[in-house]
Amino acid sequence: MKALVLDIPRKDWESTQGMSFVDHDPPELRESQDPADASRVIIRPRYTGFCGSDKSIWFRHAFKEPIFDSLAAEQKTRRICGHELLGEIVETGSYAGSHYGYKAGDIVSTESHIFCGKCHQCKIGDAHVCSDHKIIGISTDGCFAELVKLPAKELWKTDTNRIRPEVAAIQEPLGNAVHACSRVDLRGRTLAIFGCGTIGLLSILVSRAMGAACIIGVDPNPKNLELAERLGVDLPIQVSREAIQDTPHSPDLEIVNTIRNHCFGEGVDVAMEMSGSNQALNTAIASTRAGGDIVLFGISEGDYTLSNFQEIIMHGKSMHSVIGREVFQTWYTLSNLLQSKGHDLQDKIYEVILNRGEGTVFPFLEFNRDQFEASIRQHPKVILKY
Repeated sequence: MKALVLDIPRKDWESTQGMSFVDHDPPELRESQDPADASRVIIRPRYTGFCGSDKSIWFRHAFKEPIFDSLAAEQKTRRICGHELLGEIVETGSYAGSHYGYKAGDIVSTESHIFCGKCHQCKIGDAHVCSDHKIIGISTDGCFAELVKLPAKELWKTDTNRIRPEVAAIQEPLGNAVHACSRVDLRGRTLAIFGCGTIGLLSILVSRAMGAACIIGVDPNPKNLELAERLGVDLPIQVSREAIQDTPHSPDLEIVNTIRNHCFGEGVDVAMEMSGSNQALNTAIASTRAGGDIVLFGISEGDYTLSNFQEIIMHGKSMHSVIGREVFQTWYTLSNLLQSKGHDLQDKIYEVILNRGEGTVFPFLEFNRDQFEASIRQHPKVILKY
């Protein structure tokens, strides 16, 4: 079968970029040799999404150690990448059918964090922060291939009669936005989203569907802000790149004042930091009213500086971190949102974020590295069609 893989030695990480389109042995279920295969299924993808983490692998920005450490443990030299999936089950292990109820022909998406089911977090219902999890396409083989083997416990049935297939393929990243927007009650509240990349843009749509009254989008990239406006943001604010360079940690007071003036002179009820920028974090905190909430999703390596930690305590501001999706509460919520006729969430995702498929949907078997790289540089979300 064909697969999109990372197949370089560890020493070449910094001097290379991209992924390789190669012939690869197809996965098989061999319960007699590996009893765990009884709980697994083989899936034929219909669509897969190219995530921000895949982009980080492509350009060698992140995930070096988990990829190569897991390859060494498995005694492999190739990692099949990708973790955003919509596909059809073609074969099930005996337990996957009898216990989980899956059968050939079922259409599924997948949670990307393979949780162990045994650790303390898993036992008390916090599988999204499992102590011994693996990430599909990073620390175990992923879904950029003609056939994929996954644990049945990770799957989520999807009705493509009610959810457009191209949109269903990106339920996993949409789940990040749903999780972020579920941390606090957004009904009738003012919200500022710092970082209008893919998850920030999805959060605009999700927060509106969840009842946010006023949404402010903050980003240095004018194209991102243009997309944010098309998705319904009430106030776009462009960050000065000079401000980013001159004061890497301090809040941008011009943005803070603009947001406060738009929100009763006090600041937003909720700020979401989606970019990973230290300055954006401090600006988000300063832009939030006393008693408000800050939701943290963006990450970056290294230490962060909080410019006025005392303000968080003295003004009663609450901070909430978000990682992944709650298994499977987030999936249940996002499925309901996508299938609801009370808003245009699906249409906006397809028309704006996926650009109606123009330059964002690529036939997998016709993979062209140069064309694909140009597209992932240009669009917030790109998907592969099988």
